[in-house]
Amino acid sequence: MPHEPQPQPADELDAEAVRTWSSLALAALGRAREDIDAINVYPVADADTGTNLYLTAESADRALAEAFDSAAHAAGTPEPTSLSEAVRAWAHGALVGARGNSGTILAQLLRGVADVLGAEHEGRRPGPGGLLAHALTRAAEEAYAAVAHPVEGTMLTVAGAAARAGEAASAAAGTAADVARAAYDGARAALADTPGQLAVLGRAGVVDAGGCGLVAVLGALWQTLSGQEPAAEPLAGAGRTAPPPPRPADPCEQGEDGPAYEVIYLLEASEAAVAELRRTLDGLGDSLVVVGGDGLWNVHVHVDDPGAAVEAGVVAGRPYRIRITHFGDERRRGRAERAQRAVVAVVPGEGLAGLCTEAGATTVLVRPGEVPATAELLDAVRRAHAREVVLLPGGAELRAAAAAAAEQARAEGVRTAVIPTRSAVQGLAALAVHDPDGSFDEDVVAMTAAAGATRYGELAVAERQSFTSAGICQAGDVLGLIDGDVAVIGAGLAETAEAVLDRMLGSGGELVTLVLGPEVPDGVAERLEAYVQSGHLAVDTVTYHGGRYSAPLLIGVE
Repeated sequence: MPHEPQPQPADELDAEAVRTWSSLALAALGRAREDIDAINVYPVADADTGTNLYLTAESADRALAEAFDSAAHAAGTPEPTSLSEAVRAWAHGALVGARGNSGTILAQLLRGVADVLGAEHEGRRPGPGGLLAHALTRAAEEAYAAVAHPVEGTMLTVAGAAARAGEAASAAAGTAADVARAAYDGARAALADTPGQLAVLGRAGVVDAGGCGLVAVLGALWQTLSGQEPAAEPLAGAGRTAPPPPRPADPCEQGEDGPAYEVIYLLEASEAAVAELRRTLDGLGDSLVVVGGDGLWNVHVHVDDPGAAVEAGVVAGRPYRIRITHFGDERRRGRAERAQRAVVAVVPGEGLAGLCTEAGATTVLVRPGEVPATAELLDAVRRAHAREVVLLPGGAELRAAAAAAAEQARAEGVRTAVIPTRSAVQGLAALAVHDPDGSFDEDVVAMTAAAGATRYGELAVAERQSFTSAGICQAGDVLGLIDGDVAVIGAGLAETAEAVLDRMLGSGGELVTLVLGPEVPDGVAERLEAYVQSGHLAVDTVTYHGGRYSAPLLIGVE
């Protein structure tokens, strides 16, 4: 249930005030998102700074809400979360959900705030608002340190100005609300000066997009502590000196400066390994930002060789949630007319992702055990760039996130339907009957019917002894699941798959779909195809390779 922000005047931030700050900041970024996207010209004019800041703040807000819910459940009392728990959860949520250059910097700013407000030993600086001023200063320092080559006239400049103004207010014995107001005013003044500091902004006649987002976040802080709403102003237009010049017909073909790809991933690694990674990535590209600590990092870089950037992460530790974006694709998508209809599919495997992409879907790739957040699904809907979107979540555990993403997409003017697919094979069946030229309602009905008519099975390997609906299994046993429940316990993959097929085909079927995991030999597919043919002459079989991250075997029967 979303937190309803109720800003009240306060001398210092407490856990509830942090929660309100987060909610107000998310709302402010949501209102300003499109305006900020529209003026995004640095470091890459890909029109997504506002969206990246919003998605980062949404991830942070969700993690903070979960911390409150977990603490309340454990204690049996409403919201007993401490300030330290709140700010650390908030910063961690931003770290794992950070998007783009601006979102990554925002995550580090929140980490700096958490380092001060979440540490007992930091103590209080002179003046009633001293601790908050110290937190803003630490945030700016850590953000500058995270960027390989800081540039003035950017979000960093705005953060530094806000910190200096906050320290001055604290030195004058200002309250926390006074510090917040000074930081907000200092940030606004610095934002207005950015076109004169960065030539690309001056030529375009706009202020820094990331700085706009930070002003919104600081305005939310002041509102939290003062109870007063910041004066309505067109944040994205503040400081604008002239209308942006017309863009070339196709800057992608005219050779815009800078690397072609943006690479982002989370990384589990030591500080020593990350120091070496920074040096490696700095030699590969630009816009390098590495944020985090305590073994978990968010890596962002622009490169021409995305494979080398990912390989450097593999050398340093364990990279995951890898996201590679080609700037040319993003620029063309931003200028292109919206398609009428698109499909977004969540898939557990690189091979399946490629298969769905070939079928025209926008895909969200998930690793085993991962559940994509609402923000990730919403981002995929936006990337689909269509007036109508059909969302295939591919798992019962994703139903709530998919529904929330669809609701937000509808609020943004995209007609969105969620088909309750519970397996990737149901998604494949739905895609097979997708008709982008038919009416939206008829298409959704046909896809829903195809998914619902597909029984799904899966083979997995038991990790430990446990009780199942088919009896007790031991570690290493092969489990055959039908419609989500364990139906067969076997010793070998092929034998267990045959037993599962017998049960699934017992009630009839016309088509069997097999999706093989990366370690399953081709001989197994041939054996299963022959097994189906021998017992069910009228049943066809199709086989796909799920690729990395897919289950050992997925089975669909239509």
